[in-house]
Amino acid sequence: MPYHDYEQHLMGSAKVTPKGSFEVGSMQSFQLIYTAGKFGIDDQGGLMIGLRPHFDGSKLQQDDPKAEGYITVESSKKIPIEFKIETRRSIRPLQKNIYIICKKFLQENDKIIIRIGDKRFGSPGVRLQTFCENKFDFKILVDPFATQDFIPLPDLEHPEISIIPTIGKNWKLVVPSLRRPNEKFKLSIKCEDKWGNPSNKVKMDLFLEVNNKVKGLPKKFTFKKGNFVKTIRDIYISQEGIYNVILKDKNNKVLTKGNPIVIKESEYAHFWSDMHGQSRETIGTNTAEEYFDFGKNRSFLDICGHQGNDFQITDHFWKELNLITKNYNKDGEFLAVPGYEWSGNTSVGGDHNVWYKKEGRPIFRSSRALLYNESKKGNDAHTSKDLINKLKDEDALVVAHVGGRYADISYAHDSNLEPSVEIHSAWGTFDWILKDAFKLNYKVGIVAASDGHKGRPGASFPGDSLFGSYGGLTCHLLKKLDRNNLFNEFRARHHYATTGARIFLDVKGTFLDKTFLIKPLTKEKISIKSCLMGDDLLTVADEFNLNVDVKGTSPIEKIELYDGLKLYETIIPYNVHSITNRIRITCAGQNYRGRGRLVNWDCKAVFTKGKIKKFKCFNFWNPNRQPNNVNNNTLEWKTVTTGGSSGIDFWITRDSLEGELIIKSNFEDIKINLSEINHKPKNYKFGGMDIRMSIQSLPEKLEKTYISKNFHIKLKNSKDYRFYIKAVQEDGHQAWSSPIYIKKQNISTQA
Repeated sequence: MPYHDYEQHLMGSAKVTPKGSFEVGSMQSFQLIYTAGKFGIDDQGGLMIGLRPHFDGSKLQQDDPKAEGYITVESSKKIPIEFKIETRRSIRPLQKNIYIICKKFLQENDKIIIRIGDKRFGSPGVRLQTFCENKFDFKILVDPFATQDFIPLPDLEHPEISIIPTIGKNWKLVVPSLRRPNEKFKLSIKCEDKWGNPSNKVKMDLFLEVNNKVKGLPKKFTFKKGNFVKTIRDIYISQEGIYNVILKDKNNKVLTKGNPIVIKESEYAHFWSDMHGQSRETIGTNTAEEYFDFGKNRSFLDICGHQGNDFQITDHFWKELNLITKNYNKDGEFLAVPGYEWSGNTSVGGDHNVWYKKEGRPIFRSSRALLYNESKKGNDAHTSKDLINKLKDEDALVVAHVGGRYADISYAHDSNLEPSVEIHSAWGTFDWILKDAFKLNYKVGIVAASDGHKGRPGASFPGDSLFGSYGGLTCHLLKKLDRNNLFNEFRARHHYATTGARIFLDVKGTFLDKTFLIKPLTKEKISIKSCLMGDDLLTVADEFNLNVDVKGTSPIEKIELYDGLKLYETIIPYNVHSITNRIRITCAGQNYRGRGRLVNWDCKAVFTKGKIKKFKCFNFWNPNRQPNNVNNNTLEWKTVTTGGSSGIDFWITRDSLEGELIIKSNFEDIKINLSEINHKPKNYKFGGMDIRMSIQSLPEKLEKTYISKNFHIKLKNSKDYRFYIKAVQEDGHQAWSSPIYIKKQNISTQA
């Protein structure tokens, strides 16, 4: 049952000290004081203090008074009090809780004092969460009658603080990936703190270095304290080419390099989206209005969508969301797309994103698990089959994804509604959902998003919680930026996915013999000579050329060409026979498909000869959990994976290659002669779904950031092909192109 709303104004009051704004990740100490209301609190009654599940500060505890997160509770009457700290016991989103039981009764105006991060006995305090929140509230619920039926204080009476960014550390510069000559665009700059929050605490003179063919770009400007971003508009470039903008300080030190921008005559431009995340109205952080503002103005998205759990979206909030997307949507500048997450259990189809082209459309909920007294219950769609049936006459898009619940795409699928699957989010990397689609002979594209709950669409750092990856992005190939083009090209699967880096990816096919493009929805056949990623083709050609162009944001480790489930060819952009003293150890995988997928790693690497000259890690997203250099030949680390990977590069002295590498881990120990290691990863499997460790060598320095490759591919009669590219960068970021689907026909049976 829901929390009771009986006489909320008589349930008492609460306050927090100190009040105000506090930096993310800082150590603090708070005192919550609850004053009993008219009924007092009966013997065995009490309080519940609720926090949201993605609070990733100190683990709250009551056992060690010298450790962080220590909590004490007492009353002004000094009555006996018991309390427990529990998770997932109460109704979401209040899933981290302090339960307080009074062993004797309290009267009106008696007080209960809760100290969170109590420093009186040696605790350093409580470390705050890693993400900003304008309104971080301590939800107070009261059980005055000892019935275990908790009644919340009135909405505006819960104590609250504000959590703000700390000092900026990491500069980011964002430009478009593909524009035409003389087409105006903007350049955006921000400085993130160590947890990935844009900081407004930086003042610095900055300098931009780029080819002088870029028009409208100042050489120098001041980033002012109090500002979160600096945006420079109306830039254009007349000459075709590849451009990189470099940001420097007054001492000529490089602070960051922007993603590559390609200028060329093209039917399509590139536009970046994060269409999947939540706000505080459901289980996320900050308001829906703040969510879209962040996507537009602090992560510099072109397209943004909101995906609240349907079973928490009230009719009122659904109308409010539609109003927000309508107000934020502006063709040519920023698209805000209305939608929701159909959050059915995996047994009836699992999580699916739903987006509408227009506002004012119905919400077909998977359930009303957290809704009460809502109207139009007949509009519910309890299974994904029901959802597909209800959406058949709507101008909508649906994408299966892997969140807390994962989608079972074998349960139901409609190719007209569901053009793609989500392969990556802050929850992890899930190549398996694409493989599931191939096994079922579905024709799907590949997208990525954040599925973020921390109010940062488009720049979703995982923080220090269940999220194991940086949030993903999708790049859309559009003729122009409006919803009509977005929906048309989405249905054509003209998009590619990344793990959050703005990698430029271009995949095209060319044919000499008769080839037809099968249009989405209408299935009309159009004669073509060339195709894009995502296209669905019929051909009599015995061969075709696949042209791949990758321009990375970091040096490229490899490019893999797949035909469906089969790895067709791997491009290694370096001499694999050269002797190297760089060793890479990678931890990867997940326990299983569901919520408990997170894998904890506790490892130590020892080189029995020589020394470690230096090391560098990738996908270690928690700045407080970085590798520890024990001595000159030993490194320890702890990390987590949720389907993706996390790894370390070691540069060792040449004499180390004569010795062994010993790795001790919480799974099993490994011993290997370094002379046996080469560019081909040696994989060690540790159970779960795909838990594994790999060891390989890499060149001292990877050089190639841009790679173009032409694949000449033979096609066999009566066979179906599904060609796609996976590009892997040195820094761990990846990109996947939507597959090109080809059905090879005999000339005698051609359409």
